[in-house]
Amino acid sequence: MSASGLVAEAVWKAIESAGSVTHEQLSLLHFLFGKNLERATRIVDQRGVKRIFGEPSGRSIFQVVGESRRKEEYFCFAEHYCACYSFFYDIVNRGQQLCCKHQLAARLAAALGTCIDEKVADDQLALLLSNL
Repeated sequence: MSASGLVAEAVWKAIESAGSVTHEQLSLLHFLFGKNLERATRIVDQRGVKRIFGEPSGRSIFQVVGESRRKEEYFCFAEHYCACYSFFYDIVNRGQQLCCKHQLAARLAAALGTCIDEKVADDQLALLLSNL
């Protein structure tokens, strides 16, 4: 993991353990993620992050609302993957960002405990995942 990734991970863990975010932590995250963090905070403020849990396994995936007028929803794993165009273009292809705004929103909402949690059967979760 890169030095930036290690710093970000430490900040996420601190936010999660406190259940709140300080101005200093937001400044650090903004330095690392720039405008994507600003966009992610808007998504979180608008309660646009849903965490879908499979039962009985406890496995989960995030469903994050986009900012466009169409309010598209993207499935993502906060640390590893997002189904949005930006993830493939800016992160995978160009390597210009550490993660997209949807991943940041999922990470922030999870750390703050502000996700909308939904429980589904494991077979329903598997069906969602098979459509990615």
